[in-house]
Amino acid sequence: MQYKEYGDAHHPLMMFIHGGGVGGWMWDQQIQHFAHFHCVIPELMSDDPFSIEHSAKELLLLIEEKANEKPVIVIGFSLGAQIAIQMLSLKPSLIDYTIINSALVIPSPTVERMLQPFIRLSFPLIKNKAFAKLQAKTLYIHEDYFERYYQESATMKVDTLIQILRENMLFSIPPDFHKAQGKILITVGDKEKNNMKKSAKALVRNHPHSKGVLLKNIGHGVSLAQPAFFNRFVENWIKDGQLPEGTVIE
Repeated sequence: MQYKEYGDAHHPLMMFIHGGGVGGWMWDQQIQHFAHFHCVIPELMSDDPFSIEHSAKELLLLIEEKANEKPVIVIGFSLGAQIAIQMLSLKPSLIDYTIINSALVIPSPTVERMLQPFIRLSFPLIKNKAFAKLQAKTLYIHEDYFERYYQESATMKVDTLIQILRENMLFSIPPDFHKAQGKILITVGDKEKNNMKKSAKALVRNHPHSKGVLLKNIGHGVSLAQPAFFNRFVENWIKDGQLPEGTVIE
């Protein structure tokens, strides 16, 4: 798996895992803010068949290679948050702090069965710039990043997209998630779909020591929509356990 490193290699390791449809560039504002950390930014997409479990195993190996007994912080968004959950389940004692943002853990098998014919039918829309701009808006992608987002989307193969969406829609909480020993913060926007909010509640109830917050006036993508707010609450939570502004999930 390809990745980039930034910041100070002598300080705690901070891994940011991007969501589907975007790349490591979605974390540019975080890389600048957390320059005093050792930031590792993986790129999930490749020509190989995509798997959440395989990605989790690869990233765990990368952490073991880079951490050198330093504290480990993992932050995942959407698909990246699902991978973070899988990582916690596979190696419960490796990660010290995890922020799980907008992770879907309620499987949708009915939707998944309809996925392949629908994607193959609508796939040409991905190369339509007007459609791409609408999609980018829902993800809070700034115009400075639109061309990069569009080019990456337009070059994705249809089978790759189907596999990513299938993994995303069928993902559920792994049996060993509750064994994770580090601190866990689960966040979701109050403007997100009900399944996403139900997923956040399910995660909080599944792990006895996790904390969950429903973020006000936020849809799918808080780190892109409000990077200063996101950076501040990440820093405050890691430093002294302060929860971000919002409604506590119970």
